[in-house]
Amino acid sequence: MSLADRLRALRDRIEQVCASVDRDPQGVTLVAVSKTFSVDAIREAYDAGLRHFGESRLQEAEPKIAALPDDIVWHFVGKLQSNKARRVASQFSVVHTLESPSQIREIAKAEATIDGLIEINIADEPQKSGIRLAALDEFVQECLHCDRVRLRGLMTIGPQVQNAEDMRPYFRKLRERLSEVPKGTWLSMGMSSDSDVAIQEGATHIRVGTALFGVR
Repeated sequence: MSLADRLRALRDRIEQVCASVDRDPQGVTLVAVSKTFSVDAIREAYDAGLRHFGESRLQEAEPKIAALPDDIVWHFVGKLQSNKARRVASQFSVVHTLESPSQIREIAKAEATIDGLIEINIADEPQKSGIRLAALDEFVQECLHCDRVRLRGLMTIGPQVQNAEDMRPYFRKLRERLSEVPKGTWLSMGMSSDSDVAIQEGATHIRVGTALFGVR
């Protein structure tokens, strides 16, 4: 199956899932996670109609960004090191992984303004990035005081589960906490294996790599 065929199948699936919960599929942004894939693979996805792409390493992403069309919306979806945050803000339109005041201080030095999402460690897993829900209110204020961050909402990477349905309570919990982000409307949650449940629980952005590009 070609990438264009996989994209059509994925979009059809998004429409079906949205219909099942009376949502408009236009309210779901498909972010194609292109990390480790080549410029040619991304260009193929672009030619098939995709415009939102996600990368997780600045050094890998920079030559791709330089080589590909300017109308691509680049999403940073990896762990954001504070010492690279300023450069990330200059290259990416959206950062999904805000989690520390030091990141915010560096982004404040950038010349560009980003759309930002706070990464939540929704299952309190010690090995994972993201803030605990108990720290959300305080960190929201950090972000709101930075002119270079338009705070849009929340993001999470849930725990590994055998059944996608087991992710539902985590996604639901994230949605319920979105009200604590002033004017927050974005929920970045769900990947190739659990995007259906994420959409049903209100995801506005799903991050899909394998289902589009194949196994890394």
